[in-house]
Amino acid sequence: MAEYTQLIMLGMAVLTLLAAAICIHVLIRVKRQERRHQALINVLRNEIRAMTNGSIGMGKRLMAIERTLNITVEKQQELENRDPGVLAYNQAAKLMEMGASVDDLVRNCGIGRPEAELMALLHRELHSSEMLPEQQQRH
Repeated sequence: MAEYTQLIMLGMAVLTLLAAAICIHVLIRVKRQERRHQALINVLRNEIRAMTNGSIGMGKRLMAIERTLNITVEKQQELENRDPGVLAYNQAAKLMEMGASVDDLVRNCGIGRPEAELMALLHRELHSSEMLPEQQQRH
């Protein structure tokens, strides 16, 4: 009976060693996968950092462009306000839209008759080309 006990003990020792070897093998595989996952996490973290830095840089550039554009618009408005000719033509165009005659333009805007007649001609041309598709729809 002592022999059976020794065989059972030996069998249990072998099973214990086998179980330990399997556990060690599984642990090694888990560690290997953990290292791979950590490497992927590091790669993704670096890519996110690069994209964030790029976005911040683009945002700063966009803000600088917006400031430049605002300054340019302000300067353009200042120049338009300084040039009486531009104001006269803008006023004449508005009056023309409201149905003013060539004489009204000459009298109220301070532009010459040839310019006023040219503006009236352009206005009629633009107005007739806009009306053409509407007239075609009616017929």
